[in-house]
Amino acid sequence: MTFSPQDQEFMQLALDLAARGRFTTSPNPSVGCVLVKQGQIIGQGFHFKAGEPHAEVMALRQAGVQAKDATAYVTLEPCSHYGRTPPCAKGLIDAGVSKVIAAMLDPNPQVAGRGLQMLQDAGIETAVGLLQEKAEVLNKGFLHRMRTGLPFVQLKLAMSLDGRTAMANGDSKWITGELARSDVQQERAKASAILSTSATVLADDPSLNVRWQQLPADIQQQYAIENLRQPIRIILDCQHRVLPTHQLFKTDSPVWLVSDKVRDLSDYPDFCQHIQLKTIENQTALFTLMQELAKRQVNNLWVESGATLAGTLIEQKLVNELIVYIAPKLLGDQAKGLCKLPNLHQLSQAPQWQLQSVEQLGDDLKAIYRRKA
Repeated sequence: MTFSPQDQEFMQLALDLAARGRFTTSPNPSVGCVLVKQGQIIGQGFHFKAGEPHAEVMALRQAGVQAKDATAYVTLEPCSHYGRTPPCAKGLIDAGVSKVIAAMLDPNPQVAGRGLQMLQDAGIETAVGLLQEKAEVLNKGFLHRMRTGLPFVQLKLAMSLDGRTAMANGDSKWITGELARSDVQQERAKASAILSTSATVLADDPSLNVRWQQLPADIQQQYAIENLRQPIRIILDCQHRVLPTHQLFKTDSPVWLVSDKVRDLSDYPDFCQHIQLKTIENQTALFTLMQELAKRQVNNLWVESGATLAGTLIEQKLVNELIVYIAPKLLGDQAKGLCKLPNLHQLSQAPQWQLQSVEQLGDDLKAIYRRKA
């Protein structure tokens, strides 16, 4: 089907609306909807949080009776199943819309074309594929989990110009500047969960939470603090070295401790859980961990760790994107390196990455690389 410039304009608006849920919708996808009648917008909405009304419902509420014979522009195929809310496809049918244009099909097995089929069976004209690439980027974590059974893994790396992360004595505060650190907070906020290790916890005692006060003012103004969602903190802790006294437990958001032994959590806060695996030191176990996290509806997994876990995840091809912050500093050859790749012996074996974007943040650079197949 050929789409008009006006179709593209309305779908772009729907995508912009959907993006407003990027910090709050997990584990649900971010979705926007625009209702148009005789070239005029009569309703619009976006999904804000799991359990709350979907984008189509919000737009239909705004349009009211005007929705009859309107065209709906939706960034993701309307759902066809009963979950926490009724099917959006049924809501569009009941409202009497005449046409639905979706940016893309929903790969969720509970939907997967059934939403559009339900609309077609009701005599509603449908089309799909308008601005699909942009829609894919918006929900890359959700879509990846639905298609592969694994979370979309982003490995965050902050380094000097010579690829170093800290001085030999561990001093690393701060390699990057304020704008880069604020950007990290935004990326954390978009993540379903943050993965790190007990070694990082013992070395830095981080909170690994989103510090909303460090986000740009325009973002802070869009969200009421009570509606904000903190990502789950997941810590690989084989030796049970993470203690209730660590900063992780001073922020009231979930912590999942991962190890191969039974663990007593009676001294830990109620928001702390344990994931037991046979081992987390080989490829099978890390892959199994990723499968487990996907089953627990982790879409985007943000990794902040030391060189050992970073290298292991890269070697095992579990990283989908590198998010690299580059500071205009030189730390020298005695400083700590970016990642450990002990099994790499020839240049031809080096993992290959494709540059997606480069952005200047003050004096620093942010480069995003996607793993090549």
